[in-house]
Amino acid sequence: MRLRPHLIALSACAALLGACASTPLPQPIPATAAAAPSLSTLTKLIQDAGLSETLAAAGPYTVFAPSDEAFKAVPAKTLEKLAGDKEALKALLAYHVVPGQLMAAQVKPGKLKTLNGAELQIALAGPFVTADEALVTQADVAASNGVVHVIDKVLMPPAPKK
Repeated sequence: MRLRPHLIALSACAALLGACASTPLPQPIPATAAAAPSLSTLTKLIQDAGLSETLAAAGPYTVFAPSDEAFKAVPAKTLEKLAGDKEALKALLAYHVVPGQLMAAQVKPGKLKTLNGAELQIALAGPFVTADEALVTQADVAASNGVVHVIDKVLMPPAPKK
C-alpha cells in the first residue's frame, strides 16, 4: 500500500520531464532566423554573404533583423548590386549586428558599435525600440548565442569616412 504515494510522485516527475522535453532549446542566430517565416530573405542573404558561421559562433550577438517586407522596400537595383558584391552585402548585414546581448528592456538611447565598425543609433520611445530609422516590430527572439529583434526597415550603413 505504500507504493501508491511513490507512483504518484513518479508520475508527476515524468509529466514534468515530458513538458521540459517538448520545449525546444534556442538555436544559434542563423537557425533562429531560418525558423522565422518572415526572415527568409535575411536568412538567404546571411548565407550568401558568408556570415552564417560568424553568427553561429559563441557571441553573444544582438541582431536587428529586417523582415521580408523590409527587404521588399529596398530598390531592386540596390539588391542586385549587393548580390553581385559579397563584401558590400557582408558590410550591410554586419551593420545590423551588435556584439553583446541587448534585450529590449535594456535599451538606453545612444550609439552602439556594429560588427562592420559603424555606429548604430538606438532609441526608446515609450514601449517602442528603434534602430536608426527602423522600428522593432518583434523584440527579444531568443537564440542560443544572443537575441534577434525583427525590424521594419533595412538599415543602410553610413558611407565610409575618407
